[in-house]
Amino acid sequence: MPRKLLLPYKSVFSHFRAPRGLHDSLAMNAARSGYRVFSANSTAACTELAKRITERLGAELGKSVVYQETNGETRVEIKESVRGQDIFIIQTIPRDVNTAVMELLIMAYALKTSCARNIIGVIPYFPYSKQSKMRKRGSIVCKLLASMLAKAGLTHIITMDLHQKEIQGFFSFPVDNLRASPFLLQYIQEEIPDYRNAVIVAKSPDAAKRAQSYAERLRLGLAVIHGEAQCTEQDMDDGRHSPPMVKNATVHPGLELPLMMAKEKPPITVVGDVGGRIAIIVDDIIDDVESFVAAAEILKERGAYKIFVMATHGLLSADAPRLIEESSIDEVVVTNTVPHEVQKLQCPKIKTVDISLILSEAIRRIHNGESMAYLFRNITVDD
Repeated sequence: MPRKLLLPYKSVFSHFRAPRGLHDSLAMNAARSGYRVFSANSTAACTELAKRITERLGAELGKSVVYQETNGETRVEIKESVRGQDIFIIQTIPRDVNTAVMELLIMAYALKTSCARNIIGVIPYFPYSKQSKMRKRGSIVCKLLASMLAKAGLTHIITMDLHQKEIQGFFSFPVDNLRASPFLLQYIQEEIPDYRNAVIVAKSPDAAKRAQSYAERLRLGLAVIHGEAQCTEQDMDDGRHSPPMVKNATVHPGLELPLMMAKEKPPITVVGDVGGRIAIIVDDIIDDVESFVAAAEILKERGAYKIFVMATHGLLSADAPRLIEESSIDEVVVTNTVPHEVQKLQCPKIKTVDISLILSEAIRRIHNGESMAYLFRNITVDD
């Protein structure tokens, strides 16, 4: 049997010609940016941040449809090709947290099955971040969500001011935890006329490191609120005075545990001088505002003549706008990581700082493979 002649690879295909216009199309695709930005939220208020980011990038928002069916199921339809591209999904978290999570998961999975090269979630406020520690007979829900996002197809996440920085360890892919502190510090310097006469306040010892970082960069004093209001009889049943006294408990004869002394906080005290000063309370999340209102009352009693609250994420749930309006707080400053247009209409004291600049720059750098170190200049671990 005669041996077949094997032609070189080039000569085999040399007689094929691309259809007219294909070369031009390939040249256009090569010149394109190779990434798309989508909004994964079905509400108009939550697409505002996505529009700000795309305007800064000089790109168009990806074409997609996200809606809820009559039975409550979430449906996502991608209206353009994403094959081989880097896809950035911008998802802010409104009050309906679980719907927003499902929108993100379903869109990520739709993009994954549409052969997107990389799927990066831009989630300025990461939901369930407060549930990042094991509680009695509970679970670490934040770790569960991280596993779900990885399974859905996400390969990277951009977020801002995680409630606990250790949350990054829950993910099997890279997490860029950006900081809002430069924008809030800039607001203090530009919008508070007499900020040199201010003192940075931590409303609890847990927030002291963040407050210390702000104070050192602004060259201001530091104050810490410690303790709590005297407990009532109702507090005796909430578990803080554990372990409970159990009568007739069966104990092994050879087992003698040390006596467990109940934890008890002292009455509220302010460590630091706030008399005749502007008090600026800093934190990462402001949700239920009762603790902030109580802190403002204490600071007012100690002589502070103006009280500001600065936080990255303004969840402002329940009656927060009304409580702020009726309190001694003069102004609450939050970023637009979470939509709060309705709350601003209810309370004129709420002000917003735009952080779309740093998010758009993070997107550009990740797509181009550039270092992210520039976005963390003068940023400390405690921010």
